[in-house]
Amino acid sequence: MTIKPLIILPDPILRQPSRPFEQVDTEVLRLADDMLETMYDAPGIGLAAVQIGVPRRLLVIDISRDDEDNKPQVFINPEIVATSDDRSVYEEGCLSIPDYYAEVERPATVTVQYIGRDGKQETVEADGLLATCLQHEIDHLNGILFIDHISRLKREMVIKKFTKAARSRVV
Repeated sequence: MTIKPLIILPDPILRQPSRPFEQVDTEVLRLADDMLETMYDAPGIGLAAVQIGVPRRLLVIDISRDDEDNKPQVFINPEIVATSDDRSVYEEGCLSIPDYYAEVERPATVTVQYIGRDGKQETVEADGLLATCLQHEIDHLNGILFIDHISRLKREMVIKKFTKAARSRVV
């Protein structure tokens, strides 16, 4: 497994919609393993393939607590097929927008269809942190960032800050 460099805002690839996989093969599974290694190293609880520069519909999640064994989950071609009317608010952060956090309101429960590591179609009904994490990562696959769910003024300030930081890294 290889730790991959993370793509950071304002890189335009983060706004690019990701393409689905036609099949689950060793290349897809190797990418998922690399993503898990990268996510654990960061450290984070979720990572979309586009965040390592691969605009494909793949995400990994592990919401286990520090005192628990890792419980990695791999979602290939995930799609939200249902959401609840109930809402929940979580403070979200993002490995592609380091050290910035904001409260985001999302549906409290989601149903997601995806392909698992074994190549079989699966469905998960999620609530709590898993529901929030799935929505956050699936947003990435659609070219949406969590800052798109906050006020325009706050979003513009974050983008301006990261654009300025990116320019200073290039020099």
